[in-house]
Order: sequence, then C-alpha cells, then structure tokens
Amino acid sequence: MSKKIRLNPDQVKDFVRAASKCDFDVDISYNHLTVDAKSLLGVFGMNFRYPLKVSYRGYNQDFENYLAEHVVA
Repeated sequence: MSKKIRLNPDQVKDFVRAASKCDFDVDISYNHLTVDAKSLLGVFGMNFRYPLKVSYRGYNQDFENYLAEHVVA
C-alpha cells in the first residue's frame, strides 16, 4: 500500500515514532530517493517541499490514523 503525505521538519520525529511502532517495513520516498521511514536521519534527508510517498505492507491502526492526518489528495 502507498500514500502520499506532506510533512514539515517539525513533524519528522512524530512520523518516525509512528512508523517505528509498525511490525512491518515502512519506506518513504521522493523521486529516486527511498529511505527507511523508521530512520530519523534518513527521513530528515528528504525534500519537504513536495509530497512524499509512504510505502508499506501491513496494517497498524495508529499508523493509519497518523497518515490520515497528513495525506495529500
């Protein structure tokens, strides 16, 4: 599953915390750059001016709720 979200640098810590609670892999990408969404340093390396694609295979209600707050239409 994948969703496009928008984050700013102030939201990165909460995003990584939400992703880290998942017992499955979560990746975040923009263009050709893909990083582990559970890596604080990796996520800080993303370009926050554009929507980011979050890809994952699994289900965690808290993570879904977090993504719903940041999803881009």
